[in-house]
This record gives sequence, structure tokens and C-alpha cells, in this order.
Amino acid sequence: MLYLAFAAGLVALFFGGDWLVRGAVGVARRFRVPPMVIGLTIVGFGTSMPELLVSVEAALDGVPQIAIGNVIGSNIANVLLILGAAAVIFPVHAPLAPMRRDIIAVILATLALWAVLASGEIGRGIGAAMVLALAVYLFYCLRAGDAAEPEDELPLPLWRALAEGIGGLLVLMAGARLLVWSASEIARTYGVSEAVIGLTVVAIGTSLPELATAVVAAYRKQSEIALGNVLGSNLFNILAILGITALVVPIPVDPRFAGLDIALALAAVLVLPALSAVAGRIGRIAGGAMLAAYAAYIVLMGVS
Repeated sequence: MLYLAFAAGLVALFFGGDWLVRGAVGVARRFRVPPMVIGLTIVGFGTSMPELLVSVEAALDGVPQIAIGNVIGSNIANVLLILGAAAVIFPVHAPLAPMRRDIIAVILATLALWAVLASGEIGRGIGAAMVLALAVYLFYCLRAGDAAEPEDELPLPLWRALAEGIGGLLVLMAGARLLVWSASEIARTYGVSEAVIGLTVVAIGTSLPELATAVVAAYRKQSEIALGNVLGSNLFNILAILGITALVVPIPVDPRFAGLDIALALAAVLVLPALSAVAGRIGRIAGGAMLAAYAAYIVLMGVS
């Protein structure tokens, strides 16, 4: 039964990812919104809902530290695991110009988070400032985004694009929850510790919607959706998830988070402009190297 649930979760993830990408592209074409903006907002924020649910639930359960580990771990996975896997399957076109603003925003948010972590606590005031910063940035993106070029292909009817997008997001979230639960139970039957399950199954599991969406987007040659998804998710994770969680309950910071973990999260983000400037894309070799780096990080966390 557990293995059937695991398989059903995988199927739900990839069907949901396919529907979400098609719906998002349909909405973008209908309103002539650049796919990067759609990926940054609707897709990026929507696929981050599992992280938000896990973090707020952890705060309400009296373990808000999980929120920090969830956010930092997911941000590392978003770049190294998700974009790495997508690039191995299908190289991701990544010109620097369209995503320069968003990369800068994610880098600044990561640096700000590092400073906050070093202070020892994410209080309600800082949480409110994070949520406000995200709202201002999102408003700026929507106002400043140039209209997409018209295409010869007729866009999907709006009702169908919205139905596919919303339906795909719901299926993604259900698939991620089913997969995390079944994988956790399978791991327990083999005697895997709770700590290792948390570092691997749960952390990766909450990033599975982003993984499914990025892979499908790369396969459909919608690289802007894949990149916008990752950048939007990372920004949402820091500013919205930690901000909202801190508003629920102030988060004391374990000193370890201000060390290797946040440094690797920043280094992973800096990989994107470097690859964009040098090659203009994330190729299979670079994707494989990103996956290897993520695997090394998971091994390091497992033995530390």
C-alpha cells in the first residue's frame, strides 16, 4: 500500500506539473505577460505552498526552528537539485538580462537573511518587514514587466488556462504530501532515523512541486517558467514563509544556520548569474555538477 501511495504521489507530481506549466503559459499569453513574471509570481509562489504549510504548522506546534531549516534547505535544493535535474534532462536556456533584477533580489534577500540569522532571532518586526518587502517587490515586478511579444499560436481560452493552472497546483500539493508521507513511512520501516528523514525526505519533499514544474517546463522549452519558478520560490521562502512564521511566533535562531547552510544557499544562487554570463544556459554538465554538489551536501548533513 505504501509503495502504491509513493507511485501515486509521483504520478500526481508530474501530471500536476504539466497542467500547471500549460495553464501558466496560457495565462501569460492571454494577457501578454512575460513567462518569467508568471514563473516568478504564480508558479514560483504557488509551488512554495508546501513549505509555507510546513513552516506555519511547525511554529504552531512549538518547533519554529524547523521553519528556518525548511527554508534554507529548500532554497539550496531549488537551485542545485531542481535546476540541476532539469538541466540534465533538458538544458535550460538562461540569458542573464531577463532575470538580472530577480537574481539581484534573491541575492539581497539571502544576504539580509544571513544578517538576521546572525542576530539570533527573527522577531515579529523583522517578519512584518519581510512580508512588506515582498509585497513591494511583487508590485514593482508587475508594474515594470514589459508585455510579451504576440505569438502566432492562439492562446488557450482563459477559463481553461486558469482551470489547468489551479488544478495542476492542487494536484501538485496533494502529490507532494502523499509522496512525503509514504516515503517517510517506508524509510521508518527500514530503520532510517527521524533526523535523516527530516533532512532528506521532508526537505526534498516540500520542494517536489518546484522539481516537477521545472522539469516539465524545461522539457516543454519554457525555460523562463523554470527559472522564474526557482527564483520566485527562493524569494517567497525567505520573505513570505519566514516572515509569516515570525508573525505567528518569533523564531530563535540556532547558530549553525548562520554558518555553512546559509553560505551554501548564497553560493548556489550565485551560480546562476555565473553560468548565465559565461554560457547563457545551464547545460547537462553543469546540471550534473549541481546535482553532485547537492548530493555531497546531503551526505555531509547526514554525518554531521
